[in-house]
Amino acid sequence: MARATIYFSAASRLRAGGGRRELDRYESRRGRAAAIRRAVPFVACAVAAALGGCAVGPDFVEPAAPEGAGYARKLSKSVADSQTPGGAGQRFELGRDVPGEWWKLFRSKQISALVEEAVQNHPNIASAEAALRQARETLEADAASFLPSATGTSGVTRQQLSPAQYGSSGSSSSFSTLYTLFNSNVAVSFTPDVFGKTIRTVEGDAAAAEYQRYQLEATYLALTANVISAAISDASYAKQIKVTEGLVSDYRAQLDILQKRFDLGAVSLADVTSERTLLAQAEATLPPLQKARAQTRNQLMAYLGRFPNEDKGEAIDLENLHLPKELPLSLPSKLVRQRPDILAAESQLHQASANIGVATANMLPQLTLSASGGSQALTAAQLFTPQTMAYSLGASVSGQLFDGGGLFHKREAKVAAFEQATAQYQGTVLTAFQNVADALQAIKHDAATLRAQVAAEKAAAESFQIAQVQYRAGSTTYPTVINSEQSLLNARLNRVKAQAARFSDTVALLQALGGGWWNRNDETPAARAKPTDPISMSPIAAALRAQAEESTNAH
Repeated sequence: MARATIYFSAASRLRAGGGRRELDRYESRRGRAAAIRRAVPFVACAVAAALGGCAVGPDFVEPAAPEGAGYARKLSKSVADSQTPGGAGQRFELGRDVPGEWWKLFRSKQISALVEEAVQNHPNIASAEAALRQARETLEADAASFLPSATGTSGVTRQQLSPAQYGSSGSSSSFSTLYTLFNSNVAVSFTPDVFGKTIRTVEGDAAAAEYQRYQLEATYLALTANVISAAISDASYAKQIKVTEGLVSDYRAQLDILQKRFDLGAVSLADVTSERTLLAQAEATLPPLQKARAQTRNQLMAYLGRFPNEDKGEAIDLENLHLPKELPLSLPSKLVRQRPDILAAESQLHQASANIGVATANMLPQLTLSASGGSQALTAAQLFTPQTMAYSLGASVSGQLFDGGGLFHKREAKVAAFEQATAQYQGTVLTAFQNVADALQAIKHDAATLRAQVAAEKAAAESFQIAQVQYRAGSTTYPTVINSEQSLLNARLNRVKAQAARFSDTVALLQALGGGWWNRNDETPAARAKPTDPISMSPIAAALRAQAEESTNAH
């Protein structure tokens, strides 16, 4: 037993420290299967373990924040004001915490109302909460294995026996072969957690519950960000449609003027045809914009938990939105403790670690203690009298003597799953830093784009006015006017798109930083439901739950 205990303890420390090569060398020297086979006999092993107790397998170590990780080689501290609605200057506040209700930074009551409705009605939130309750109930169910199980039986049997089985011919009337047997019995069994199989199972269940907890946060974050992004896109399409409709109206008025001048012989038919072509081209751009807005509205309704025909027309105006002037920017070292997808991946890593312990414990013997007591009597009144009492006590040890290496390879599969979860966790961390870096670059460059588009629109408007004046003076041709009108349309549409991009960039940054879920409570009373019967929650399960809640509150 001593050798087996030392082996698993050393292996656990090496695995927890990530020393795969060191562990492989250790296992090649000692031999995993040989160490188990050379251990003391099963009974001595079980007794010694029962006295000392141990949990085989690696003890999970929370991954440290990546050293030297950052968002950019040289991070800009601010972006300049574009002197237009939706183009306010912004400053990054490194180390500032993200507020729980981050959407209120836009100072829009309509956005807050949309977010609240989506959270209350969207089925994805209810689904995530149900998955969390399921995981927690599984934790409680498996934690019951720490306690003994007791089964009670009571019954009455009417029996008649043949006298022949007792060596009697049955001719004697004094030999009674017909009787009633009353029986009451309680059987108790208990499997001590000698090698920590149960505690590793419950540890894995706790990690699975934590995974579902962070999945709920990820669902909440994705839904709120999608609602705001869809509302901004809807506002952008509405503005583009309004700009296009205004220009179409201007083109029609210009066409009417040209038509009257043509009737008077002041302009050529080519000028009228060119203006009619420009009008048709502008009108052709409206249906795609209207289609895009209608589909965006449908998507927004789905986020709100409504059907498309339940659209009440709520919308926001880009002109009424406010860019937050101070943007919170988490320290790179804190990002891994804020992103719900990173924490969910860490929970999966923890569960994979616990599964190694379960697979290791399956390779070792199992001790079972049993006891039963009750009473058997010929009448109900005689039950539980001293002369009718009966009991039994027992203990057994069982273990796999030969399985062709099946248990060994099952454990190796769990080790490989742990290594896979480690790689997936690292990939999730890389993606998280990429998301933040992308959002920061988008804010920087889209701010520059909006400044350029504002300047381009101003220049296009001046160019159009000059072209009109020159055309009236006869110093330029009408195609020049047409080209300047088309440039003005494109410049205005591009400016609207750039305005919307500024808001969308801010949403993307706050989402990439984790959305401040640690500053609010996203669980409804149904998701936080706990067993009302204290017996149904074992002390160890209660301790694991308390530890998980403390970890959540710490974030």
